[in-house]
Amino acid sequence: MDPQLRRWMPAIAAAAVFVVVIGASAFGGGGGDGVQLAPTQPSGDPGSPSSATAQTAPVSPAVTVPIPSVAQKVALTRSLTEGVQGDDVKMVQQRLKDLRFDPGEIDGIYGGMTIRAIWAFQKLVLGIPRDELSRNGKLTPEQWDTMQSQLTIAPRRTNSTATHVEVYLPQQTMAVFNNNQPVLVTHVSSGSMEEWCSVVTIDPGESGNDTDAPIEQGICGFSETPSGVYKFTRRHVEGDGWREGKLGRMYKPVYFNYGIAVHGSLDVPNRPASHGCIRIPMHIAEYFPDLVAKGDQIFVFDDVKDPEEYDSPPQTWDWPDPSWVPPTTVATTVPTTVAPVTTKATTTTTKAPVTTKATTTTTKAPATTKAPIPTTVPPTTAAATQPPAGP
Repeated sequence: MDPQLRRWMPAIAAAAVFVVVIGASAFGGGGGDGVQLAPTQPSGDPGSPSSATAQTAPVSPAVTVPIPSVAQKVALTRSLTEGVQGDDVKMVQQRLKDLRFDPGEIDGIYGGMTIRAIWAFQKLVLGIPRDELSRNGKLTPEQWDTMQSQLTIAPRRTNSTATHVEVYLPQQTMAVFNNNQPVLVTHVSSGSMEEWCSVVTIDPGESGNDTDAPIEQGICGFSETPSGVYKFTRRHVEGDGWREGKLGRMYKPVYFNYGIAVHGSLDVPNRPASHGCIRIPMHIAEYFPDLVAKGDQIFVFDDVKDPEEYDSPPQTWDWPDPSWVPPTTVATTVPTTVAPVTTKATTTTTKAPVTTKATTTTTKAPATTKAPIPTTVPPTTAAATQPPAGP
């Protein structure tokens, strides 16, 4: 089977991030009370360079973080979907926050932020395949009952930097751990695995722009988020937080693989949709840069092979769009075509000598000098023709 297809197989995805054991109080099985999320072990060569720092030590139960069940379970009398409001929504939002799934403000409104937290919970804890999730974030009373159980959330890698991040591509989720304790679990959207071409704006300091001002380029690329082991490097959180790069517009990006970053986005759908970055909801992007530091590790899992087997492959490099015409070519032709308009204006003013004709008309006025001629000539002529006077 093609590895790209295997990457998104829901069955593999559901099993690989966490092993979910559901106890008697949740679904009637034997054993413990609630849901346990247990870490898995890397299968790479422990002696390889990439796994020297990599998480090859046995996972001890001591590193798991039990999140207690609620003091007394409260039944949900309805399924919750987008747009509903009430105290039961507040109850669910608070439980999500306790479990480190950030639903935003506890306001009793079942909106977009709450829905994305529900998606993350359903994918990681309940093992629901991504393509089977409800678009409106439907939470059933049975799912709420499980949410109230005691959960043990553990990282898949334990021998890492004090703070590290784990990205689970098939489930489109991400978790931040500090000393192997969960700090944040969130829904994400990663590379769509599609080829694209676009005109992009590139800010100064980003790859492809060595100037002091933003520039435009027509580029093509492949929307892939490579699996592997990386470390966070630079970040951009100054000003209004927005940053333009070859891969698109990013809010407070924290980079870990050249131009690939974890960043906020106004669009974090329930599918891979980015050009390669890890998109997170905007309210989480506000504080995510404060959770991690330069040098902290980030593990990207595709559930085909362990991240250590990939080492740290770079992003898929872009290439120039052959059909793109730089905007400067258009800008230089427009002014030279329009400029001759001013020449016509000058020609109009040269026609002003119309006033010269008016002067010529006044010079013809000497018609009045011809008038005296008949008044002097007739008398003289008449005198000459009269007969001589008598004796």
